[in-house]
Amino acid sequence: MSDSRKKLSDGDYARLADFRFALRRFLEFSADAAKGEGLTPRQHQAMLVIRGSEGGRASVGRLAERLCLKPNTTAELAQRLEAGGWITREPGQADRRVVVLALTPAAEAKLEHLSHVHRRELGQIGPEIAALFQSLAEEEK
Repeated sequence: MSDSRKKLSDGDYARLADFRFALRRFLEFSADAAKGEGLTPRQHQAMLVIRGSEGGRASVGRLAERLCLKPNTTAELAQRLEAGGWITREPGQADRRVVVLALTPAAEAKLEHLSHVHRRELGQIGPEIAALFQSLAEEEK
């Protein structure tokens, strides 16, 4: 099969590499920030998914989808979060088979702190990532 797109230049590869590096730096920052607060990166992300869901509540299924995890792995994560005092679990109102997760006040406070830290970091590296993204988008035109 023939590819009619133009051949990528050394600069194209350099921009892609720089973009991935910037993203990886942010993810590394995020993991370190979570660990500094006594959370795993996955626990932090789970708390963010729950809080960012409608009404600050999420089903295990939604959490699995947003974290790209299998449901049984997500159920285990929810159990660990509950045991740590970070979430509550209760049956859904419309369907009692659905487990609905919500953050505890302690988790809300921790997530708020982490979110402020992340927003500050994004304020620092956001322009760099945006410029790299823009340069990549322009190349595709």
